Parts: sequence; structure tokens; C-alpha cells
Amino acid sequence: MGEEVLLRAEGVWRVFGTHTVLREVSLTLYANEIVVIEGPSGVGKSTLLNILAGLDKPSRGTVWWRDQNLHRLPEKRLARFRNQHMGFVFQFHFLLPELTAIENVMLACLLKGESWRTCFQKAYTLLEELGIVQRARHYPGQLSGGEQQRVAIARALINQPEIVFADEPTGNLDLHQGEQIRDLFHTLKTRYRITFVIVTHNPIFRSIADRWFYLYDGQLHTQKPF
Repeated sequence: MGEEVLLRAEGVWRVFGTHTVLREVSLTLYANEIVVIEGPSGVGKSTLLNILAGLDKPSRGTVWWRDQNLHRLPEKRLARFRNQHMGFVFQFHFLLPELTAIENVMLACLLKGESWRTCFQKAYTLLEELGIVQRARHYPGQLSGGEQQRVAIARALINQPEIVFADEPTGNLDLHQGEQIRDLFHTLKTRYRITFVIVTHNPIFRSIADRWFYLYDGQLHTQKPF
């Protein structure tokens, strides 16, 4: 784990009507580490992840990216910021069915404003490194669940993010595919010096975690509180 602070959440609350999902959550994320947040479905893991990534705003509290208040950025600037500094991997791959695997990977790079040739080369290299380049010209419907998730991971990496947020990344995979994705995250963290924040109910990620938390009753714990 590195000592460089990338992101700090300070006193974060998230309230929906009369329901408090997060209460006084504080968390510091460092460069080149894997942080795993476990908890059962519906406990607020995705809500916390979305707030850390600037996809949702806290009811109270602050999220800092280095010395910048993330949630005070105008929406368009925040979207560009996420595109340049963050990557996302979800349980549902959200691949565009009308695009091939390599075109799906290229998309975030093209949105950043880089040339088609540059984006193609970057996407091809990533698919090669992730062991799926032979499926580059296939459409999502022609890929297995594990293959689709590797394409989604390549898409998350193409703009060389400093941090990748993964929301139940093995939720739709069998045990063997899940273990492959777990090992891949560990390899990518070492190779690219990326910080991974993984929210999951799957305990297989504990073995690669630099730090592990359990979300319960709106707060983070370093062990199961029951």
C-alpha cells in the first residue's frame, strides 16, 4: 500500500427520506492498494461507492480528491474528471450490444478526445494483456459472462485511471470465473499501480485486500459486528 492519499471521505451521511443508509462514514484511500468493502445486499455498499466516485452526493459530509472537494465540481467538469481519473466495473457489464468487444473498450478513450488509431491500439493491447484479444471482434452476446467482464475491465483501464471502483464484479459469475477476476485485479494493481475499491458480498476478495471493511448499520467496521 502506498502512502499517497488519493481520496478522503469525511463524515459522510446518506439519507433517503426517513431511512439513513450511511452514517458518519470516513475513509481514506491510498495509491496502489486494494480496499474491499463487504456486506449483505441492500446495506448501502453501492451507495457508498457512488458517493466516493462522485456519482451521487452525500446528504452531509465531504469527499476530497487530494485537495479538491469532489462534489463542488460542476457536473460536466466532474464527468470529465471521472473519465480521466477513474474506472468503473459493475456486476452488469453494461457493454453496448451493437459494438464489438474492442469497440466497447475504445469508447471511453474516444470520449476523452484521443484519435481512433490511438484508442484502437490501447484497446487491443489491453485485451491482449487480459487474455481475450481473440474475441476482440465478437459482440457482447457472443461472449461468456467471464469474457464480458474482462472486456468491461479493459474498458475501465483504457484511460489509465488512478482508481477503479468495482461494484459486485463477480455477482453474475460462477466460482471459477470469480476467482479469475479476483486474481486479475491483484495482477493489475501490481502492474499498473492502480487503487481498487471493491464492494461485494463475495468473501473471495479478502485474500487480495490490503484493507478490508464490513458495512453494517450505515458504518464501516474492521470486523463483522455480529
